[in-house]
Amino acid sequence: MAEVKLLERVLKANEVWAEEIRRMLRERRIFCANLIGSPGSGKTTLLEKSIPLLGDPSGLAVIEGDLATSRDADRIGRCGVDSIQIATGTGCHIDAHHVRQALDRIGLDNRRMIFIENVGNLVCPAEFDIGEHAKVAVLSVPEGDEKPLKYPPLFQASALVVLTKTDLIPYTDFSRDEFMKNVSLVNPTLPVMEVCCKTGEGLDRWVEWLETQYRAAFP
Repeated sequence: MAEVKLLERVLKANEVWAEEIRRMLRERRIFCANLIGSPGSGKTTLLEKSIPLLGDPSGLAVIEGDLATSRDADRIGRCGVDSIQIATGTGCHIDAHHVRQALDRIGLDNRRMIFIENVGNLVCPAEFDIGEHAKVAVLSVPEGDEKPLKYPPLFQASALVVLTKTDLIPYTDFSRDEFMKNVSLVNPTLPVMEVCCKTGEGLDRWVEWLETQYRAAFP
């Protein structure tokens, strides 16, 4: 019972911070996407390839989450975009309080989009509201086509699935048809977008989706 009450208090506090973040983003007309995927799914590479296609880099910012090191934030910083690393230690996700502190450090003036690359995990990040406009599930071909059935909360909470490393399909047992069927079983209205960062295929559609989401959030 004590553990349940503690979890309730944690979730309640997280909700308060998430609402505060939403208010801040709404007032400044900043769109925020929360990228969730396994380690190695291609989240950081997707951001690296997207940044040059999104216009003025000064209008962008990236919050990186990992248990340790600043390697991903350093990679993004080399793209000319302000980035900040959240080291969660043993924590399996970023919470809203982490994000609120990061926003203070990175600054919101003249921002248009903020990306949060969550800790590599398909479970915990899906359960926490961090004030984002959209959760984006990032899955790679080598992970297999069964993941939607094994980790349904992520696919139920996400606004989009980005399937990466599609150039590897001929060399794996991955089935597009099976993957799409499994996504539909969990969330029939969830769109799937294929992207290959190596060739650039699909990046234009991904960027257009982001711009469409921005316009919908701030008409």
